[in-house]
Amino acid sequence: MKKFLLPLFALTVLACNDDDNVNNQDINYSKLPQEFPFSTLTTLNGINVINGGFGSGATAHPTQKGEFYAITDRGPNVAYSNGIKILVPNFTPTIMHFKINADGNIEVIKYIKLKNPSGQPITGLPNPVGMGSTGEIAYAADGSVLGTDNYGLDSESIVAAADGTFWVSDEYGPHIVHYSADGIELERISPYGVNTGTRKLPAVFAKRRPNRGMEGMCMTPDGKMLVGTMQSTMYVPTKALATNTTLTRIVTFDLVSGQTKQYLYKQDGGASDSVCDITPISNTEFLVIERDGKFGSEGGLKKVYRINLSGASDVSGSDFTAVDGMKINNKTLEQSTWDEINAAGLKPVTKTLAVDLVSKIGYEHDKFEGIVYLGNNKLAVFNDDDFGVADDGNGNPKTKILPKTGKQDKGTMYIVDIQ
Repeated sequence: MKKFLLPLFALTVLACNDDDNVNNQDINYSKLPQEFPFSTLTTLNGINVINGGFGSGATAHPTQKGEFYAITDRGPNVAYSNGIKILVPNFTPTIMHFKINADGNIEVIKYIKLKNPSGQPITGLPNPVGMGSTGEIAYAADGSVLGTDNYGLDSESIVAAADGTFWVSDEYGPHIVHYSADGIELERISPYGVNTGTRKLPAVFAKRRPNRGMEGMCMTPDGKMLVGTMQSTMYVPTKALATNTTLTRIVTFDLVSGQTKQYLYKQDGGASDSVCDITPISNTEFLVIERDGKFGSEGGLKKVYRINLSGASDVSGSDFTAVDGMKINNKTLEQSTWDEINAAGLKPVTKTLAVDLVSKIGYEHDKFEGIVYLGNNKLAVFNDDDFGVADDGNGNPKTKILPKTGKQDKGTMYIVDIQ
């Protein structure tokens, strides 16, 4: 595999504390801004689609300091009709392994394409009905209808385990998928229990909002538990009745027993805003992204909160298979007001602001989607550049432009201090 050397794009370094963390010692994070090595993936109607997209999720290497993994989503796409246009239908969601070398430059080590259990590359096409679909229809760039993929993934977050394998969560399903070091699917955990393995997520998670699945996931430092964040309020019991648009859920998955717990998270924004990636500080304390869809220079919301599961109520209820989950006075949690939830004695996770990226560093991107805690109160930040394209409003791609600089949006990594 050919290696690429380049300085770190848009890296901001602030003051350092005295905490110890192997991912933050003796690493030179001070290089001047430089773009990641993205060539053109394809050209559609004169629009260059770059082979970017890395930044939907990110994680540190579990043992090698200064090494990271970043993952793409399902591939370049734009909204169209009652679904989406998949601009490159054979695109395979991919992991990029890279490091910050002794000179402070980013060195891409390798790319890992995700594969089905037979070792064949998967696509980002939706799953069939009953296997993770909530009605998404995929179209080609010319508007023709595409098929589905039993093992398709709209990957959004990644965890690198100590044994060299990966855990990936997505916006279909939602699924939590275990991949080998070479990207071959080993187990798929979802509300459906399909394909590989029998372990499941609670049935209520099948009512996730389309394109708003498990946007974030991490592993606790003890290696015992996965912690996933749903992007937005789920449609429980239905879209029309899920009126508490600031309520979303966190789910934990015990890797040994397969047992799950659920916690409530109260967003500051509303239905159009997102809870994205999550990264651990301890086994109970985490950092979580909240963002909207605006660019930073246009007044966008790009914040990170410290949250703590200690003291929060497990809202799993007594029936793992209940499609509407726990209820209060015969109403689902998504139907209930926060006053009703509080009156029932249910406590959401606690949260405090860790950093506002717009006010702190003038963060420009719209899709702030990946974070990795480095220790020393330092946070690595990644953006999803959407492969350099945006929706022109008519179901066609246009170049995704950063309004402040006038340049095409490309994958960027920052280092920032947090409170």
